[in-house]
Amino acid sequence: MRDALTLGGNHAVLTRANPLAKFAAVFLITLVLALSIDWVSASVALVAELALFPLAGLTLRLLWQRGWPLIIAAAVGGWSTAIVAADSGAVLLDVGIWSISEGSLQLGLGFMLRGLAIALPAILLMTCTDPTDLADALAQKARLPHRFVLGTLAAMRLVGLLAEEWQTIGMARRARGVGSHGGPLERLRATLGQGFGLLVQAIRRASRLAVTMEARGFGTGHRTWARESTYSVLDAWVVLGGVLIAAAAVVAAAGMGTWNFVWR
Repeated sequence: MRDALTLGGNHAVLTRANPLAKFAAVFLITLVLALSIDWVSASVALVAELALFPLAGLTLRLLWQRGWPLIIAAAVGGWSTAIVAADSGAVLLDVGIWSISEGSLQLGLGFMLRGLAIALPAILLMTCTDPTDLADALAQKARLPHRFVLGTLAAMRLVGLLAEEWQTIGMARRARGVGSHGGPLERLRATLGQGFGLLVQAIRRASRLAVTMEARGFGTGHRTWARESTYSVLDAWVVLGGVLIAAAAVVAAAGMGTWNFVWR
């Protein structure tokens, strides 16, 4: 069964779109968000992205499971920016060693929303894209070298396996009484040991996969394709959606006077 069906649902619309079209839409949105530091354009893009999640079969629960490190990182980055940024406008909070003003709060909020707006399309893209379809599109449409394409395919396949390996190693260690008790230091040491075990497993699996692919002649000679990568009307709508979201973010920020180029 395809990864896209497992993660995104059998009837999710975006799972049927060509991966390159989805990459193009994500690139357009990310490009606009990278040009300005303001909360309006990021908010517009974020709301539009959340509205598209049902089309990929995603829920808020699955979003948290897949992207909680990015969500926490965006929140911490926004808070840190609000603290260290230069004060401008009225001071809202002053505890002596640091303060937050209206200007620094807007800047921190812009960084946080922008981080989320850039991270969510990546989560959406990886959730509703089958690695095999992506490899077919990269090789047939983008004309990338076969070795690069196969390496990308192998990496995407291994990401899901690593998550399963982490759970398996954790259950095995808990069955032996490792990491299931003790103080914070003992639990941290157990987590680091589990991470090292996962690293060893990843290296072994990658080595076996590389040897197997080389033995079967991957990346050499003329290749044929079991499935042809094609474009459809849906792909045009996907790219158009990316254009509209990017344009709406720029127009809204410019209209409210918050558009702020990063190099200013």
